[in-house]
Parts: sequence; structure tokens; C-alpha cells
Amino acid sequence: QVQLVESGGGSVQAGGSLRLSCAASGYSFSAQYCMAWFRQPPWNEREGIAAIYTRGGGVYYADSVKGRFSVSQDNAKNTLYLQMNSLKPEDTAMYHCASFPWSGGVCTRWAWYTYWGQGTQVTVSS
Repeated sequence: QVQLVESGGGSVQAGGSLRLSCAASGYSFSAQYCMAWFRQPPWNEREGIAAIYTRGGGVYYADSVKGRFSVSQDNAKNTLYLQMNSLKPEDTAMYHCASFPWSGGVCTRWAWYTYWGQGTQVTVSS
């Protein structure tokens, strides 16, 4: 049974940093999975902001976070991270990690994500 548990959200002032964690269970990062970070502000649709193939390769970043956010993974801990720097008020959202078993193709097929964490709130004040 796959479970994803996010943590690390909170309130921060603009320009600050946060690091989100997503602890995965039910599969190993050595398996072929796509993992991603999504966010959903209260006034907007859910947005996929970063995607990664757990067995290596490049990371996709949405233009809205490119250069400020970075994804990393700790295979020993089966944990995905989202380092968020230079935060802006418009980054305020509920952040979720998600995954699906990779069977070919790119990890930015957002509709394919089937496993979801409960989310962690990030609030950035000006």
C-alpha cells in the first residue's frame, strides 16, 4: 500500500525559505516511479510545479518556480524534498506530493498521478 506523507510547511515572510519533505512507503525509490510536487492556492487550480523520475535524470520545473525551487531525493530514507527559496506571497498554497508507477514516457503527465499525500500548507506573507 503506497502512502505519501508531506511535512515542512508553515508560515514565512517573503524572501524566506522552506523545505518540504515527502516520505514514501509501499515502494522503494529504486523502483521506477514518477514523483511530483503540486500546489493549489485557494483561488486557483492545482498546478504541477516539479516532477522527477526516481531512478535518475532531469527534473522538470514549472516556470513559476524555476530558479527558486529545487527537488532532491534521499533514496536511503525514501524521501523526496522540495527546497523553496526566495518565497513570494503568490507561492501561498497547499502543497502535495504525488506519484505513479512509471511505464515509459515523461513524468509531467499530471493526470497519471494516482498516489497523493494529504498536503502541507505554505503561507508566505508580504
